[in-house]
Amino acid sequence: MEFLDSFKSELEVVSPGRINLIGEHTDYNMGYVLPTAIEKNITFNFKKNGTPDTCSVYSKTFDTGFEFNLKEVARSEVEWRNYILGVVNEIQKRTDQLQGFDCILESNLPTGSGLSSSAALECGLAFGLNELFNLGLTKLEMVQLSQTAEHTYAGTQCGIMDQFASVMSKEGHVILLDCQSLESNYIPINLQPYKIILLNTKVSHNLATSEYNVRKKECEEGVEIIQRKYPKVRSLREVTPEILDACKIDLPEVIYKRCSFIVAENKRVLDMTEHLKKNKLEQVGKLLYEAHEGISSYYEVSCPESDFLVDFSKKYDAVLGARQTGGGFGGCTLNIVHQNGVEAFIKEASAAYKSKFDIELEPFEVKPTGGTSAKELV
Repeated sequence: MEFLDSFKSELEVVSPGRINLIGEHTDYNMGYVLPTAIEKNITFNFKKNGTPDTCSVYSKTFDTGFEFNLKEVARSEVEWRNYILGVVNEIQKRTDQLQGFDCILESNLPTGSGLSSSAALECGLAFGLNELFNLGLTKLEMVQLSQTAEHTYAGTQCGIMDQFASVMSKEGHVILLDCQSLESNYIPINLQPYKIILLNTKVSHNLATSEYNVRKKECEEGVEIIQRKYPKVRSLREVTPEILDACKIDLPEVIYKRCSFIVAENKRVLDMTEHLKKNKLEQVGKLLYEAHEGISSYYEVSCPESDFLVDFSKKYDAVLGARQTGGGFGGCTLNIVHQNGVEAFIKEASAAYKSKFDIELEPFEVKPTGGTSAKELV
């Protein structure tokens, strides 16, 4: 692309991926989640290009880019572009101050790994354009417009967790986020002498986006049926185990399984919060295993590769707990592993996984880190 030869950055933005310690698929059901940003991120470099409406975006990671006109923003047939275009579209609904810009981005976030590279892309762009053009958007506005962009342009009916964690996270903490009220609290997380080890399965099954939207519809169907007996219920967040039990006879088996997972998962988030506050690490691990059983058997968004790794981890005393993290159908498993056992666990898990699936496992440690940040460059 022509602008690359003369590009001189005015602004650098670092936008992180995230893990969710527990609380999977509860965000679009108005429930609780417990995420944090991690060091894996996307770095953006921005400059104004002096034009009123010509924009260029280039990915160094994938050696590809595109140009577009601010007056003609529309969905693209190229999937990754829609995360960019969707954010620009949402910003232009809120302000007329956006002008031509050039942007170069580079990512060390594994795509399809369940670490929310899409939210990092959306939020980093929104954050950078807000700084570059002094748009006056609040952090929450950038979170919300990024979520809407994913709905409208990328086609995933995601909850707000990924974007919220990418922007709002605080080093050394997880966020207890109430996805109904958007109230949040920072919960200190000290797992010493344990570490958070992610094992990237290197698989991302094609079902992920389509089945994600199916799960959302299944939960909505469950709410509609429950409302016949309990009209005040607006989401699965407000369904207790007693209400669910009273409605079991009315719910199709699959819908009941989906609802029961969400109801149980919300409780696990609150229980996990208390265990972290009291440093009850064994209970933290047990909840991870419980959550994975729900993900696999009740919500059915796991896959053979993730199930294999979680089952494998149960053989090791050094591992307190494990589960698939992210939207589902692949990505990473999250493992709480004693620091003295990390090397052996990774070595043996990698060998077993290679033997079973003929895929090289990608292991890495993650630590809770701060959210999206920017610095001006001279």
